[in-house]
Amino acid sequence: MKLYSAPLQGFTEAVWRNVHNSVFGGIDGYFTPFLRYEHGEIRSKDIRDVERKNNTVPNLVPQIIAATPQEMHPLMELVAKEGYNRVDINMGCSFPLQARKKHGAGLLPHPDMVAALLDAAVGYKDFAFSVKMRLGWESKEEWRALLPALNSAPLEHIAMHPRLGVEQYKKPADVEAFAEFLEACKHPVIYNGDVTSLADIQRFEQQFPSLKGIMIGRGLLANPALGIEYSLGRELPVEELCRLVQEMHDEMFAGLSPRLQGNTQFLTKMKPYWEHLLPTLPKRLRKPILKATTIEKYQVAVTTALRGFW
Repeated sequence: MKLYSAPLQGFTEAVWRNVHNSVFGGIDGYFTPFLRYEHGEIRSKDIRDVERKNNTVPNLVPQIIAATPQEMHPLMELVAKEGYNRVDINMGCSFPLQARKKHGAGLLPHPDMVAALLDAAVGYKDFAFSVKMRLGWESKEEWRALLPALNSAPLEHIAMHPRLGVEQYKKPADVEAFAEFLEACKHPVIYNGDVTSLADIQRFEQQFPSLKGIMIGRGLLANPALGIEYSLGRELPVEELCRLVQEMHDEMFAGLSPRLQGNTQFLTKMKPYWEHLLPTLPKRLRKPILKATTIEKYQVAVTTALRGFW
């Protein structure tokens, strides 16, 4: 079964993807955080993230977020210019600022708009499309009204995160509702949600043998070795995991340093990873990382924590 890296805003950007692929690997496909068209333009930060010159991952798929075909068009122009031929459509983002614009999961209560967006996708003959979505915005039955449009669209797959938009990540994924969607969907389906360990991957693989694959987001931030562990069929020893995390961290530091100037920018970017990474790391080892006020203190705290963990 294939494993995919889920797109996470602020985390799974080009530097993280490139370094994860080179140090850990074990992932069959990476999806970019969504590209958006707002105020008549695409953010320069988003453009840099999909530019081929900034990406070494071979199996990369840009994700776009749009409410209308008109918003979709400039995004498609960008990915076409960069030479991509696969695009993922975001119908799962639960952030209120996006949802209020009928973006992401905010689009799910509007079957006519979903159908219009999928019809527009068909017009881009040189592209293969997929969709990442949730069960609905307010009701776990909303996907049923979307199913005719989804099933009739020529999609590579649908990645289903079985939560509601209003729930964000506050409730457990609804595996029973996912099973109903899987049975009704005519496309290959990827499962996404609450996958944090090798045991989780193996359980979903056994429970749903027809899956195309599993998409992992926060779980891969917490344990970047999940892909390796799945291929080996066993967990990595803590010493080996820490060694690889240190290597990945050092390469990310080298990749981010040229564009992040000063302590504030760098620490603001790197500290949030430690809110997810190695969740069993003792608080006494994690705290100095999160409290560090300079790059030098931060680097020492990271090395001390990783060595102290095993």
